[in-house]
Amino acid sequence: MGISEKVKISPEITGQDDWITGEVIDIEKNPFNGIVISAKDAFGRIFFDKEKYFIPLEEA
Repeated sequence: MGISEKVKISPEITGQDDWITGEVIDIEKNPFNGIVISAKDAFGRIFFDKEKYFIPLEEA
């Protein structure tokens, strides 16, 4: 997973009923949480959390 890659974002962090599509805008190596992904959806909302809540669009 890399910057500008399309991903599906888990409803656990979006509050939506289903996975939504977004674009990775940042990847952080956090010493406490491991890899943290930030992604922006089509409405400009930014979601960030642990890597497990994001799936590359090709795998979804």
